[in-house]
Amino acid sequence: MKIVFMGTPDFAVPCLTKIIDSKHEVLAVVTQPDRPKGRGKKLTPPPVKVKAMEYNIKVLQPEKIKEESVIREIEKLAPDCIVVVAFGQILPKQILEIPPLGCINVHASLLPKYRGAAPINWAIINGEKVSGVTTMYMEEGLDTGDMILKKEVLIEEKTAGELHDELSLEGAILLEKTLECIAKKNAPREKQDDEKSSYAPMLDRNTGKIDWKNSAESIYNLIRGLNPWPSAFTTYKAEKVKIWKAKVICENCNEVPGKIIKINRDGLFVCTGEGVLIIEEIQFPNSRRMTVDDYLRGHKIENNIILGE
Repeated sequence: MKIVFMGTPDFAVPCLTKIIDSKHEVLAVVTQPDRPKGRGKKLTPPPVKVKAMEYNIKVLQPEKIKEESVIREIEKLAPDCIVVVAFGQILPKQILEIPPLGCINVHASLLPKYRGAAPINWAIINGEKVSGVTTMYMEEGLDTGDMILKKEVLIEEKTAGELHDELSLEGAILLEKTLECIAKKNAPREKQDDEKSSYAPMLDRNTGKIDWKNSAESIYNLIRGLNPWPSAFTTYKAEKVKIWKAKVICENCNEVPGKIIKINRDGLFVCTGEGVLIIEEIQFPNSRRMTVDDYLRGHKIENNIILGE
């Protein structure tokens, strides 16, 4: 098949690589424009563009995919199929109707749950035990198209970053199987049950603010679900402190939520609305992230302080 690939971040690269290595032909890659990045604000190409350039694949970087000139250019390419993986823009109907075999999306959840921008993070934050990837035929609604194939992945104790990496690889394998089915014109097609759907909205930095009145388990999920970005945080004596790693212990606590009740080499023992959380890895302002044990070798943290005040 002749394919146009649309994708932008690291998550999409294994899928692009899988198609490049297959018998299918990548006519062009459509990705987001280069953006300023880092402290120097250096203009940086998205990961999908970098991979495409390694193979001398034509790259289109429209500011808006709805631009008429871009639509005309994709029409001229005449792809059999368009593959979309974390592209970052909603496709207009005119593009959805171009390829005769459809536009195929790889989504990082078990649809219809967690439609939207941040499915990996919200699955962990909400305490799900299982996540996965789904391939589907795209339509005008947000992640509402008919499903083709699914692959489940256990979440276990993974952070969002770890689950992201696993799902990107599983997504590439699932895409390969999906394209085989589409090429043979025997791909399954299952409608989504909208009543079982849920939404995974975009994250922002405030998503990570810890409410210590919540249970230790839910705070633990929040910390993992926002690692590596935007990270969970609290305050210690009005200083913002990022929390990178923690664990829950089976211990009741009747103190004020957020109060540090014990400090030792294992970490900071903090009372929550339900149970005790041990903070194991932290990052104070203008400092690198480190274990609490390492931090205490050169700094002091006071017991009985209430975090978040």
